[in-house]
Amino acid sequence: MLQVPFWLWGAFAATVVVSLAVDLLAHRSAHVIGFKEAAAWSGLWVSLALVFGGVVFLVLGTTAGTEYTTAWLLEKSLSVDNLFVFAVIFAYFKVPRAYQHRVLFFGVIGALVFRGIFLSLGVAVVSRFTAVLFAFAAVLFYSTYKLLKDEAESFDPGRSIAVRMLRKVVPVRDEYAGTKFFVKEAGKRMATPLLAVVAAIEAADLIFAVDSVPAVLAVSDDAFIVYTSNAFAILGLRALYFMLAGLLDRFHYLNKGLAIILSFIGVKLILQASHKTISPSIPEIPSVVSLAVIVVVLAGSVGLSLARPPAEPPDSGSGPPHDPAREE
Repeated sequence: MLQVPFWLWGAFAATVVVSLAVDLLAHRSAHVIGFKEAAAWSGLWVSLALVFGGVVFLVLGTTAGTEYTTAWLLEKSLSVDNLFVFAVIFAYFKVPRAYQHRVLFFGVIGALVFRGIFLSLGVAVVSRFTAVLFAFAAVLFYSTYKLLKDEAESFDPGRSIAVRMLRKVVPVRDEYAGTKFFVKEAGKRMATPLLAVVAAIEAADLIFAVDSVPAVLAVSDDAFIVYTSNAFAILGLRALYFMLAGLLDRFHYLNKGLAIILSFIGVKLILQASHKTISPSIPEIPSVVSLAVIVVVLAGSVGLSLARPPAEPPDSGSGPPHDPAREE
């Protein structure tokens, strides 16, 4: 395990808190996020992640820095599927565009908490039972199969366990009340649909964690590396959504690219587990090779999508029901 100085943990925590505070202040008034604003924020989040990665290189060494960069880029690529689900949830609940950033802001905070819990448990389990990596590899191979066969499970926001539990705990009114999560009607406290949307977003993130956590643990089993890389990838998810919401259907080869990445990480997990449990002579895939594969596959799938557009333009009713870019 890495000997991470306490000040580096503190610097990470301070960066996250300050960044979220600045983001919240910048968006304290509900408004529609346009492409230019989203691109600027996305550039900021990417810059923060890369600068922090540079600090990791300088303080913890080349290996740790490479693992951090690989894990961050891996999580960033896998999070693209989240963007499609965000679009489905917003359309299902008919969330006004001006309120969507507030929903994703609180969704990100919840994701930071739950990913921290899941990753901590994953690191603890892997450190004690290395053979569990074989099971993690099986999960990734199954996810690869679903992506290649277009059998990804559909997500129905209205039937989400989180949303159903929320409705049992507190009554949810039908109308929005600005960016409020709760209102009082006839002396009775009621939730607005906005709270149900946050619950649906959190439920979706828990589903995606099934793939994300095993994948990042294939890159590193150090708590600092896996959590900080995940955190910076999650922080930039909102800006990425608003920047790409109108373009998601155009990257039609991206799922195939993600399938290749997941299968590659699955093989990496098997070799890693075999090296530790069967024989040290079994080679492992270096992190720098993993980083190169992820970069090449992502660039290739995006480039191929642009070079070979769909035979027919995506129909507005068949893609994400809510397309902010086309409304601008």
